[in-house]
Amino acid sequence: MCTTCGCGDTELVPVELHEKILAGNDRAARHNREHFVEAGVLALNLMGSPGAGKTAVLEATAKAAAPSGWRLGAVSADLATDNDARRLEKAGIPSKAITTGQACHLDAELVHRSLHDFDWKATDVFFIENVGNLVCPAIYDLGQAANVVVLSVTEGEDKPLKYPVMFKAADLVLLTKVDLVPHLDVDLAKVHDALARVMPQPRVIELSARTGQGMERWIAWLAELRQVVAPGGARPANPHTHATVPHVAVKVEPLHSHSHDGHPHAHGHDHGHSHGHDHGPGGHRHD
Repeated sequence: MCTTCGCGDTELVPVELHEKILAGNDRAARHNREHFVEAGVLALNLMGSPGAGKTAVLEATAKAAAPSGWRLGAVSADLATDNDARRLEKAGIPSKAITTGQACHLDAELVHRSLHDFDWKATDVFFIENVGNLVCPAIYDLGQAANVVVLSVTEGEDKPLKYPVMFKAADLVLLTKVDLVPHLDVDLAKVHDALARVMPQPRVIELSARTGQGMERWIAWLAELRQVVAPGGARPANPHTHATVPHVAVKVEPLHSHSHDGHPHAHGHDHGHSHGHDHGPGGHRHD
């Protein structure tokens, strides 16, 4: 049980109190966002279940982003231990652990405090690796530019339908551990279909931290977002001028809408597999 938010238990934490908690969090998130924008740092909230592969994705990102010269940084949250932060340090990502005790998510104040005594302003891309959880982290704004959800192929084809709030909040889903698909009884088309039913603008990259599949597309997505935060890679001339900006609206490719069983939805995902149908000119092709 999370002692901060009560995990939605209105008897433990009344609705009015929870609204006050969120209002205070939003103020702190705006403050964080101002600082990230002033410094020209792309901050991302990386969320997902325990074991989905969040840390492994960041380790692979350090290697894949090396040619770009980006300076990466991260805070890594768990209820206990600094294991993930130490893994990231070994991968070459300056990192700081946040141990939350009984809290099942990060909040903006925890992130703000973690930035003290951490040279995050020297980074180009700053990852906030949230506590492994598909519920509460989606509710709390941390001051990030975008939300990235890590979903592994081992978690079940209907996971997005079971936890829609998390995936509705996602700007991008990294579908991880796809190298295991040949060994699993999983239909990736069903996973994409579930994501398309809950995500307003589906954007999915199939990825394997082990083989490197999808890493090029992931790095390209980060580069595109970097241009929004710091056009041309330039940093603001005056880092002390406050500039309030909203959560970045992530550009996605045109969507091709269609329906399954009478439920219209759209796909905008990047595929590394094939399905045997073609949406025709202007759409995307599944061979």
